[in-house]
Amino acid sequence: MFYLLYGLLCFCAMERARLTRGQEDDGKRYICRAVAISGDPSCPVTLLPDLSVGGQEEELRNTVMQLRETISQQKETISKQLGTINELTTKLSLCASATNDRKYGKGGSWGKDKQNTMGDVPRDPNDSIENLGKTMQGLKDRLENLEQMRANVSGVSFPSELRDLLQRRLGELEKQLLKKVSSLEEEKSVLSNATAAYRMKTESALNALVERISELEKGGGDFKSPEQFKLCLPQRTNYLYGRITKTLPEMYAFTICMWIRSSSSPGIGTPFSYGVPGQANEIVLIEWGNNPIELLINDKVAQLPLEVRDGKWHHICICWTTRDGQWEAYQDGERLGAGDNLAAWHPIKPGGVIILGQEQDVVGGRFDAGQAFVGELSQVNIWDRILKPTEIQSMANCSSYIPGNVISWLASNVEVFGRGASKRPLEICRERVPNA
Repeated sequence: MFYLLYGLLCFCAMERARLTRGQEDDGKRYICRAVAISGDPSCPVTLLPDLSVGGQEEELRNTVMQLRETISQQKETISKQLGTINELTTKLSLCASATNDRKYGKGGSWGKDKQNTMGDVPRDPNDSIENLGKTMQGLKDRLENLEQMRANVSGVSFPSELRDLLQRRLGELEKQLLKKVSSLEEEKSVLSNATAAYRMKTESALNALVERISELEKGGGDFKSPEQFKLCLPQRTNYLYGRITKTLPEMYAFTICMWIRSSSSPGIGTPFSYGVPGQANEIVLIEWGNNPIELLINDKVAQLPLEVRDGKWHHICICWTTRDGQWEAYQDGERLGAGDNLAAWHPIKPGGVIILGQEQDVVGGRFDAGQAFVGELSQVNIWDRILKPTEIQSMANCSSYIPGNVISWLASNVEVFGRGASKRPLEICRERVPNA
């Protein structure tokens, strides 16, 4: 278009020069305009106002600049449109290629049909129980909704095959949930029991240590150490006895150890008894008449093969556990007897009274002189566990002294009642060993 206009302008200029040479100048100026071939050749030409040579050149220059600017803008627009067309063509080609790949099963994840798990169990086995419960409830709701929709549309029940499949799936999910809940409850129970046992053991050890330190700070009265004393009960009466100021917790096993010396006949009486409200014979160690020493737990009886009526010191230990009511009896570090079915599965009740030297008909009283202990007792210690044979032997042969973690033998823990009963210094351990 630009070249066409430029040619017309040149043609007009040449024609004007020819006319100028052929005729005189009449003072008028003309501008040539293009007329279409099919146009009317007689179309009159409109005369323009007189223009000076400088003004005409300026007008032509402005027109040319406008035409150039218009052409540049059109080129830029065409270039942008071509870029957009190319981009769209590329995207369409990619889409068409991906569609073909998916159709023929090509191209990684596009060719794989994603499985619809319908919100099944999370793939991670450590997902929380709450998620499992929500998933199972959601599946049940969806099953009910599907059955309802099927009944509404066709008036028939949900297909039995699909319903059975979903029910089996729900059954598996319920089993997984119950198994997870059971596992968590078991872990929680084990952790709680271990924590409680450790806490009780720690507290008992700390309490025993505090008491021992307190006794050492006080000097233990007339004794070399707080545990080096003995309880003397020289007569068979119903008013001489010792009482331990502490009580027992609930226990599922115990070990009672003591040093004992007696020559009383017939029978040494009752060196140890523990009664609780409703059961005065919760734990009793008794030898009366010509009967052997007996261990009573909740009024159930086991006869022990112990012989301590020779007037010598003997170290005895009684072990018991509620599991099957198993028991063991040790004398001077040697196990002399064992049995079971003694108050099986009966826990030792807490909050009772421990009496040394008398058998309780009611808690803490109503003693019978015929069942009273005559002799000397020392280092009566109680643990809430079964001691190992090596631990018992080490105490019996004076290799070590192990205070009880439930009841420890301390001068401050033992009260004496009755004129004639007393606490006296204890002989050294080697002098108490029968074979020494």
